[in-house]
Amino acid sequence: MSTQPSRTLETFANPKPERDYVIRFETAEFTCVCPKTGQPDFATIRIEYVPDGLCVELKSLKLYLWSYRNEGAFHEAVTNRILDDLVAVIRPRRARVEGDFNIRGGIHTTVVAEHVGTGNAPG
Repeated sequence: MSTQPSRTLETFANPKPERDYVIRFETAEFTCVCPKTGQPDFATIRIEYVPDGLCVELKSLKLYLWSYRNEGAFHEAVTNRILDDLVAVIRPRRARVEGDFNIRGGIHTTVVAEHVGTGNAPG
């Protein structure tokens, strides 16, 4: 596996697919670039999901998040894109991505995007 930023999320088989359980990831090292000013944005990204058949491989997730470092993205767009990409690859029963962005222009922004798989109730 590469040690360069990558948009490829790798997976492995869920070791306990018959059980609902929660996987949580958190990184305080997420960065992207403001699309208006070009200045860096810093955030804590929290990912939580209930896997179905697949789990996301941790190193590929790290390299995936790193790939945003020089990309211009609004907070709302990048948070939703992370969720969309994760859902497309692992098709979880439920997923939630929270982007907790550092203060910019005197405003603290938190964006929460959620996914509930087909046939699953929110909760």
